[in-house]
Amino acid sequence: MQTKVCISVDTEFSIAGAFQDRALLPVAEQRVWCVVDHKSHGLGFMLGCFARHRITATFFVEALNRHYFTHDPMRDIAHHLFDEGHEVQLHVHPCWDVFQHHDWRERARTIQTPGIDDFYRRDEGESLRLIENGLQVFHDWKLPAPTVFRSASLQHDDALYRALARSGIPYSSNIGMAVFDSGDKRYCLYSGRHARHGVLECPILTFCDWKMPGKQHLKSLTITGSSFAETRMLLDQAHRAGIEQVVILTHPFEYVQNRDFTLRQMRRHALNQQRLNSLCKYLNNNRDRFHACGVATAASAPMHHNSSRNLLIQGSLLKTVPRMAEQFVYDKYSNWQLARH
Repeated sequence: MQTKVCISVDTEFSIAGAFQDRALLPVAEQRVWCVVDHKSHGLGFMLGCFARHRITATFFVEALNRHYFTHDPMRDIAHHLFDEGHEVQLHVHPCWDVFQHHDWRERARTIQTPGIDDFYRRDEGESLRLIENGLQVFHDWKLPAPTVFRSASLQHDDALYRALARSGIPYSSNIGMAVFDSGDKRYCLYSGRHARHGVLECPILTFCDWKMPGKQHLKSLTITGSSFAETRMLLDQAHRAGIEQVVILTHPFEYVQNRDFTLRQMRRHALNQQRLNSLCKYLNNNRDRFHACGVATAASAPMHHNSSRNLLIQGSLLKTVPRMAEQFVYDKYSNWQLARH
Protein backbone atom coordinates (compact mmCIF):
# COMPACT_ATOMS: atom_id res chain seq x y z
CA MET A 1 0.00 0.00 0.00
CA GLN A 2 1.20 3.48 -0.84
CA THR A 3 0.79 6.23 1.75
CA LYS A 4 -0.58 9.35 0.11
CA VAL A 5 1.51 12.37 1.14
CA CYS A 6 -0.13 15.74 0.64
CA ILE A 7 2.09 18.82 0.84
CA SER A 8 -0.39 21.62 1.45
CA VAL A 9 0.60 25.25 0.93
CA ASP A 10 -1.45 28.07 2.45
CA THR A 11 -1.02 30.83 -0.12
CA GLU A 12 -2.03 34.20 1.28
CA PHE A 13 -1.30 37.90 1.50
CA SER A 14 -0.64 39.74 4.76
CA ILE A 15 -2.50 42.38 6.76
CA ALA A 16 1.04 43.40 7.79
CA GLY A 17 0.03 45.20 10.96
CA ALA A 18 -2.35 47.60 9.22
CA PHE A 19 -5.07 47.12 11.84
CA GLN A 20 -2.75 48.34 14.61
CA ASP A 21 -0.58 50.95 12.84
CA ARG A 22 -1.91 53.57 10.41
CA ALA A 23 1.55 53.84 8.83
CA LEU A 24 1.36 50.22 7.65
CA LEU A 25 -0.57 48.73 4.74
CA PRO A 26 -1.32 45.14 3.68
CA VAL A 27 1.27 43.38 1.52
CA ALA A 28 0.30 41.37 -1.57
CA GLU A 29 2.57 39.58 -4.08
CA GLN A 30 5.80 39.93 -2.12
CA ARG A 31 4.25 37.83 0.67
CA VAL A 32 3.93 34.98 -1.84
CA TRP A 33 6.83 35.33 -4.27
CA CYS A 34 9.32 36.57 -1.62
CA VAL A 35 11.80 38.06 -4.09
CA VAL A 36 15.34 38.53 -2.77
CA ASP A 37 18.08 39.80 -5.11
CA HIS A 38 15.77 39.42 -8.13
CA LYS A 39 14.97 35.77 -7.34
CA SER A 40 11.79 34.28 -5.87
CA HIS A 41 12.74 32.36 -2.75
CA GLY A 42 9.10 31.76 -1.81
CA LEU A 43 6.66 30.42 -4.36
CA GLY A 44 9.26 30.38 -7.16
CA PHE A 45 11.58 28.20 -5.11
CA MET A 46 8.73 25.86 -4.15
CA LEU A 47 7.46 25.41 -7.70
CA GLY A 48 10.99 24.69 -8.92
CA CYS A 49 11.46 22.10 -6.17
CA PHE A 50 8.13 20.42 -6.94
CA ALA A 51 8.85 20.32 -10.68
CA ARG A 52 12.37 18.94 -10.18
CA HIS A 53 11.08 16.05 -8.07
CA ARG A 54 7.75 15.54 -9.87
CA ILE A 55 5.61 16.43 -6.86
CA THR A 56 1.96 17.50 -7.03
CA ALA A 57 1.01 19.79 -4.14
CA THR A 58 -2.19 21.43 -2.91
CA PHE A 59 -2.27 25.22 -2.77
CA PHE A 60 -4.96 26.60 -0.48
CA VAL A 61 -5.40 30.02 -2.07
CA GLU A 62 -6.85 32.80 0.09
CA ALA A 63 -9.71 34.37 -1.88
CA LEU A 64 -11.18 37.28 0.11
CA ASN A 65 -8.11 39.54 -0.04
CA ARG A 66 -9.50 41.23 -3.14
CA HIS A 67 -11.77 43.24 -0.85
CA TYR A 68 -8.60 45.28 -0.26
CA PHE A 69 -6.49 44.48 -3.34
CA THR A 70 -9.09 45.47 -5.89
CA HIS A 71 -6.74 44.72 -8.80
CA ASP A 72 -7.02 41.09 -7.61
CA PRO A 73 -3.36 39.98 -7.80
CA MET A 74 -4.13 36.55 -6.37
CA ARG A 75 -5.97 35.68 -9.58
CA ASP A 76 -2.77 35.46 -11.63
CA ILE A 77 -1.06 33.46 -8.88
CA ALA A 78 -3.94 30.98 -8.75
CA HIS A 79 -3.89 30.53 -12.53
CA HIS A 80 -0.12 30.05 -12.47
CA LEU A 81 -0.48 27.27 -9.89
CA PHE A 82 -3.27 25.63 -11.86
CA ASP A 83 -1.25 25.78 -15.07
CA GLU A 84 1.66 24.11 -13.25
CA GLY A 85 -0.61 21.13 -12.57
CA HIS A 86 -1.17 21.58 -8.85
CA GLU A 87 -4.44 21.44 -6.94
CA VAL A 88 -5.84 24.91 -6.26
CA GLN A 89 -8.26 24.86 -3.32
CA LEU A 90 -10.07 27.40 -1.15
CA HIS A 91 -8.55 29.16 1.85
CA VAL A 92 -10.48 31.91 3.65
CA HIS A 93 -9.28 34.49 6.17
CA PRO A 94 -12.35 36.35 7.51
CA CYS A 95 -10.24 39.42 8.38
CA TRP A 96 -10.24 40.54 4.73
CA ASP A 97 -14.03 40.88 4.84
CA VAL A 98 -13.77 44.08 6.87
CA PHE A 99 -12.13 45.89 3.93
CA GLN A 100 -15.52 46.11 2.25
CA HIS A 101 -16.17 49.05 4.59
CA HIS A 102 -14.55 52.48 4.26
CA ASP A 103 -14.10 52.64 8.07
CA TRP A 104 -12.25 49.32 8.20
CA ARG A 105 -9.64 50.51 10.69
CA GLU A 106 -12.28 51.49 13.24
CA ARG A 107 -14.28 48.30 12.68
CA ALA A 108 -11.17 46.16 13.08
CA ARG A 109 -10.52 47.68 16.51
CA THR A 110 -14.06 47.05 17.79
CA ILE A 111 -14.66 43.46 16.61
CA GLN A 112 -14.32 41.14 19.59
CA THR A 113 -16.26 37.83 19.53
CA PRO A 114 -15.61 36.03 17.33
CA GLY A 115 -12.25 37.62 16.59
CA ILE A 116 -11.82 39.39 13.30
CA ASP A 117 -10.03 36.40 11.74
CA ASP A 118 -11.78 33.59 13.65
CA PHE A 119 -14.04 30.83 12.40
CA TYR A 120 -14.23 29.44 15.93
CA ARG A 121 -17.53 30.52 17.54
CA ARG A 122 -18.62 32.29 14.35
CA ASP A 123 -22.29 31.99 13.46
CA GLU A 124 -22.98 29.17 11.00
CA GLY A 125 -24.76 31.48 8.58
CA GLU A 126 -21.90 33.97 8.68
CA SER A 127 -19.36 31.21 8.03
CA LEU A 128 -21.45 30.03 5.11
CA ARG A 129 -21.52 33.55 3.67
CA LEU A 130 -17.72 33.80 3.81
CA ILE A 131 -17.27 30.37 2.21
CA GLU A 132 -19.73 31.18 -0.57
CA ASN A 133 -17.95 34.47 -1.20
CA GLY A 134 -14.75 32.47 -1.65
CA LEU A 135 -16.47 30.11 -4.06
CA GLN A 136 -17.69 33.10 -6.06
CA VAL A 137 -14.11 34.35 -6.35
CA PHE A 138 -13.03 31.04 -7.91
CA HIS A 139 -15.97 31.31 -10.29
CA ASP A 140 -14.91 34.85 -11.24
CA TRP A 141 -11.36 33.61 -11.77
CA LYS A 142 -12.73 30.94 -14.14
CA LEU A 143 -11.02 28.17 -12.19
CA PRO A 144 -12.61 24.81 -11.31
CA ALA A 145 -14.77 25.02 -8.21
CA PRO A 146 -12.70 24.07 -5.16
CA THR A 147 -13.53 20.78 -3.45
CA VAL A 148 -11.37 21.22 -0.34
CA PHE A 149 -11.56 24.02 2.23
CA ARG A 150 -9.02 25.24 4.77
CA SER A 151 -9.90 27.77 7.44
CA ALA A 152 -7.80 30.67 8.72
CA SER A 153 -5.23 29.55 11.28
CA LEU A 154 -6.90 26.11 11.28
CA GLN A 155 -9.73 27.48 13.42
CA HIS A 156 -12.82 25.32 13.40
CA ASP A 157 -15.89 24.23 15.30
CA ASP A 158 -19.04 22.22 14.65
CA ALA A 159 -20.77 25.23 13.07
CA LEU A 160 -18.05 25.53 10.44
CA TYR A 161 -18.58 21.93 9.31
CA ARG A 162 -22.33 22.47 9.11
CA ALA A 163 -21.65 25.54 6.96
CA LEU A 164 -19.25 23.57 4.75
CA ALA A 165 -21.89 20.88 4.24
CA ARG A 166 -24.41 23.53 3.19
CA SER A 167 -21.88 25.05 0.77
CA GLY A 168 -21.45 21.75 -1.06
CA ILE A 169 -17.69 21.46 -0.45
CA PRO A 170 -17.08 17.73 0.19
CA TYR A 171 -13.61 17.81 1.80
CA SER A 172 -11.70 19.88 4.33
CA SER A 173 -8.29 20.10 5.97
CA ASN A 174 -8.96 22.42 8.90
CA ILE A 175 -7.45 20.57 11.83
CA GLY A 176 -3.93 20.59 13.21
CA MET A 177 -4.26 19.80 16.89
CA ALA A 178 -1.00 21.48 17.91
CA VAL A 179 -2.00 24.68 16.10
CA PHE A 180 -5.60 25.01 17.28
CA ASP A 181 -7.69 22.85 19.60
CA SER A 182 -11.40 23.70 19.70
CA GLY A 183 -11.86 21.67 22.89
CA ASP A 184 -14.50 19.54 21.16
CA LYS A 185 -13.47 15.88 21.43
CA ARG A 186 -15.26 15.12 18.15
CA TYR A 187 -12.60 17.22 16.42
CA CYS A 188 -9.58 15.87 18.30
CA LEU A 189 -8.15 14.36 15.12
CA TYR A 190 -4.49 13.45 14.62
CA SER A 191 -4.59 11.45 11.38
CA GLY A 192 -6.92 9.56 9.07
CA ARG A 193 -10.08 10.73 7.27
CA HIS A 194 -13.18 11.58 9.27
CA ALA A 195 -16.74 12.45 8.22
CA ARG A 196 -18.29 15.39 10.03
CA HIS A 197 -21.74 16.53 8.87
CA GLY A 198 -21.05 14.82 5.55
CA VAL A 199 -17.73 16.66 5.04
CA LEU A 200 -14.62 14.47 4.98
CA GLU A 201 -11.93 16.05 7.16
CA CYS A 202 -8.28 15.28 6.35
CA PRO A 203 -6.32 16.72 9.29
CA ILE A 204 -2.71 17.82 9.17
CA LEU A 205 -0.74 15.01 10.80
CA THR A 206 -0.25 15.71 14.51
CA PHE A 207 2.32 13.68 16.43
CA CYS A 208 3.85 13.56 19.89
CA ASP A 209 7.43 14.81 19.64
CA TRP A 210 8.24 14.23 23.31
CA LYS A 211 6.58 13.05 26.49
CA MET A 212 7.32 12.52 30.15
CA PRO A 213 5.28 11.02 32.95
CA GLY A 214 1.92 12.77 32.99
CA LYS A 215 2.65 15.06 30.04
CA GLN A 216 3.07 14.85 26.28
CA HIS A 217 3.85 17.55 23.74
CA LEU A 218 1.94 17.61 20.47
CA LYS A 219 3.27 18.99 17.21
CA SER A 220 1.58 19.28 13.82
CA LEU A 221 3.73 18.34 10.86
CA THR A 222 5.10 21.41 9.10
CA ILE A 223 8.21 22.10 7.06
CA THR A 224 9.30 25.00 9.24
CA GLY A 225 8.67 23.13 12.50
CA SER A 226 10.20 19.71 11.81
CA SER A 227 13.59 18.59 10.58
CA PHE A 228 13.76 16.34 7.55
CA ALA A 229 14.98 13.53 9.82
CA GLU A 230 11.80 13.88 11.90
CA THR A 231 9.57 14.05 8.84
CA ARG A 232 11.16 10.99 7.27
CA MET A 233 10.75 9.05 10.51
CA LEU A 234 7.07 10.06 10.75
CA LEU A 235 6.38 9.12 7.14
CA ASP A 236 8.02 5.73 7.61
CA GLN A 237 5.98 5.13 10.78
CA ALA A 238 2.78 6.21 9.05
CA HIS A 239 3.45 3.80 6.21
CA ARG A 240 4.16 0.90 8.55
CA ALA A 241 1.01 1.68 10.55
CA GLY A 242 -1.14 1.68 7.42
CA ILE A 243 -2.11 5.36 7.62
CA GLU A 244 -3.56 6.14 4.22
CA GLN A 245 -2.91 9.87 4.06
CA VAL A 246 -0.41 12.30 5.61
CA VAL A 247 -1.04 16.04 5.26
CA ILE A 248 1.91 18.42 5.72
CA LEU A 249 1.55 22.20 6.11
CA THR A 250 3.75 24.98 4.76
CA HIS A 251 3.60 28.57 3.42
CA PRO A 252 5.65 30.36 0.72
CA PHE A 253 6.89 33.00 3.18
CA GLU A 254 8.55 30.35 5.34
CA TYR A 255 11.41 30.10 2.82
CA VAL A 256 12.65 33.58 3.61
CA GLN A 257 13.36 35.46 6.82
CA ASN A 258 12.41 39.10 7.29
CA ARG A 259 12.84 41.82 9.86
CA ASP A 260 9.37 43.40 9.86
CA PHE A 261 5.89 43.52 8.33
CA THR A 262 7.02 45.47 5.26
CA LEU A 263 9.13 42.57 3.89
CA ARG A 264 11.59 45.11 2.49
CA GLN A 265 14.53 43.38 4.12
CA MET A 266 14.64 39.62 3.66
CA ARG A 267 17.09 36.80 3.23
CA ARG A 268 16.78 33.25 1.98
CA HIS A 269 15.81 30.70 4.63
CA ALA A 270 18.33 28.06 3.63
CA LEU A 271 17.34 25.64 6.39
CA ASN A 272 13.68 25.45 5.39
CA GLN A 273 14.57 25.27 1.71
CA GLN A 274 16.84 22.32 2.43
CA ARG A 275 14.06 20.61 4.39
CA LEU A 276 11.53 20.93 1.56
CA ASN A 277 14.02 19.83 -1.08
CA SER A 278 15.05 16.79 0.99
CA LEU A 279 11.42 15.81 1.54
CA CYS A 280 10.55 16.08 -2.16
CA LYS A 281 13.65 14.10 -3.13
CA TYR A 282 12.75 11.39 -0.60
CA LEU A 283 9.18 11.11 -1.88
CA ASN A 284 10.40 10.94 -5.46
CA ASN A 285 12.91 8.21 -4.64
CA ASN A 286 10.39 6.12 -2.68
CA ARG A 287 7.37 6.03 -4.95
CA ASP A 288 6.86 2.37 -4.16
CA ARG A 289 5.76 3.42 -0.65
CA PHE A 290 4.62 7.03 -1.02
CA HIS A 291 2.37 8.82 -3.49
CA ALA A 292 2.77 12.61 -3.42
CA CYS A 293 -0.61 13.97 -4.47
CA GLY A 294 -3.21 16.63 -3.79
CA VAL A 295 -5.55 16.59 -0.80
CA ALA A 296 -8.63 16.18 -3.00
CA THR A 297 -7.06 13.23 -4.80
CA ALA A 298 -6.29 11.51 -1.51
CA ALA A 299 -9.61 12.42 0.12
CA SER A 300 -11.65 11.06 -2.78
CA ALA A 301 -10.16 7.55 -2.53
CA PRO A 302 -12.59 4.85 -1.35
CA MET A 303 -12.95 4.60 2.43
CA HIS A 304 -11.81 1.38 4.12
CA HIS A 305 -12.29 -0.04 7.60
CA ASN A 306 -9.16 1.71 8.92
CA SER A 307 -9.53 4.99 7.01
CA SER A 308 -10.91 6.77 10.09
CA ARG A 309 -8.39 5.36 12.54
CA ASN A 310 -7.21 8.29 14.63
CA LEU A 311 -3.61 7.29 15.36
CA LEU A 312 -1.23 9.55 17.26
CA ILE A 313 2.30 8.78 16.04
CA GLN A 314 5.09 8.95 18.58
CA GLY A 315 8.21 10.92 17.73
CA SER A 316 11.63 10.62 19.27
CA LEU A 317 13.74 12.87 21.48
CA LEU A 318 16.73 11.70 19.44
CA LYS A 319 15.20 13.65 16.56
CA THR A 320 13.51 16.45 18.54
CA VAL A 321 16.53 17.73 20.47
CA PRO A 322 18.86 18.08 17.44
CA ARG A 323 16.07 19.87 15.54
CA MET A 324 15.55 22.34 18.38
CA ALA A 325 19.28 23.02 18.64
CA GLU A 326 19.65 23.42 14.87
CA GLN A 327 16.68 25.81 14.75
CA PHE A 328 17.99 27.91 17.63
CA VAL A 329 21.45 28.33 16.11
CA TYR A 330 20.12 29.07 12.63
CA ASP A 331 17.63 31.68 13.88
CA LYS A 332 20.33 33.42 15.91
CA TYR A 333 22.66 33.52 12.92
CA SER A 334 19.96 34.74 10.55
CA ASN A 335 18.80 37.51 12.88
CA TRP A 336 22.42 38.64 13.19
CA GLN A 337 22.78 38.69 9.41
CA LEU A 338 19.57 40.69 8.97
CA ALA A 339 20.66 43.19 11.62
CA ARG A 340 23.96 43.78 9.77
CA HIS A 341 22.25 45.09 6.65
